[in-house]
Amino acid sequence: MTVSVDIEQRLGAFGLEADFTSSGRLTALFGPSGSGKSSLISLIAGLTRPGRGRIEVDGRVLVDTEAGVFVPKHKRRIGMVFQEALLFPHMSVAHNLRYGRWFTPPAERYARMEAVVGLLGIGGLLDRRPGKLSGGEKQRVAIGRALLASPRLLLMDEPLASLDDARKAEILPYIERLRDETKIPIVYVSHSVAEVARLASDVVMLSDGKVVAAGPTAEIMQRLDLLPADEKGEGGAVLETAVVRHDEAFGMTVLGSKAGEIRVPRVAMAVGAPVRLRVRARDVMVATVEPTGLSALNVLPGTVAAIDPGEGAAVVVRIDCNGVAVMARITRQSRQALELAVGRPVFAVVKTVSFDPATTAAGPRGEIDG
Repeated sequence: MTVSVDIEQRLGAFGLEADFTSSGRLTALFGPSGSGKSSLISLIAGLTRPGRGRIEVDGRVLVDTEAGVFVPKHKRRIGMVFQEALLFPHMSVAHNLRYGRWFTPPAERYARMEAVVGLLGIGGLLDRRPGKLSGGEKQRVAIGRALLASPRLLLMDEPLASLDDARKAEILPYIERLRDETKIPIVYVSHSVAEVARLASDVVMLSDGKVVAAGPTAEIMQRLDLLPADEKGEGGAVLETAVVRHDEAFGMTVLGSKAGEIRVPRVAMAVGAPVRLRVRARDVMVATVEPTGLSALNVLPGTVAAIDPGEGAAVVVRIDCNGVAVMARITRQSRQALELAVGRPVFAVVKTVSFDPATTAAGPRGEIDG
């Protein structure tokens, strides 16, 4: 399913101009606070009208200001999940879930209560009221309510922003299941590199109300120059890998990718399972000869593809490892000492302990590099 947006909107002194098309399973609207992400979500949902433009979802025109088309929000068949769960406190979980179905004609309902409950793991919560739920449980129920409306599109506006790290870790696997096990396209708002790199198939990057980049996640996450200042350290390569084997003796897992085998701390996934791995540029060292006597276990041969200006004393070296780009953020002094130049053979070196749950997650099915 394709989501196509070409709009302009003036909100006081703030101007929003967005033009992109995405066919991804989960499209992330990414950028710092105030960049226009939530305003864009409101336009797609029909909560506000653009000054000019067109919005189309799977061939269905929702807005076309030139043709005078504006489909009301209650007829768009769009599910919404906000930062706060917004559940009805006087209703049980089961009644909150069923509430979502009332806005969809019976003939158009495709979501089944049992399937949604199983997908989100909320079967044991059905008789409780929201006041007895954790933050993560409330958000799972809110997602279930949106799904039971049988939407054509699911909009998620920073659904993890109000949760602590433990609750985020609880709910992320369920969003991955939504991405992989349903046919509902998702537009997901976030200002977190870790969330976007883990979940998104495509990214639309916003800054000051404008789209500054759009494309597959692996490409956009390499654009360290575009990342918000407080998130630059989280940028780098995003690799689609698969579990090759587990090394029980040392508590590690070996992942296979086009770039080569990569060892990470043990992950609870079966052999063959897809794994999305984020290799932060700050964690990559560069060697001009294959290192020996080194504690780092991951040594990937490659060729310098580009050297991009960094900030201050840093540069970003883009290394082509058998067709897969790995980024390394090093000092300008190191670049000079190593005599790095485009085309030079090098080795990207990454410590196994630099990978953690925030950089290692279940990958989208069918998208393995290798």
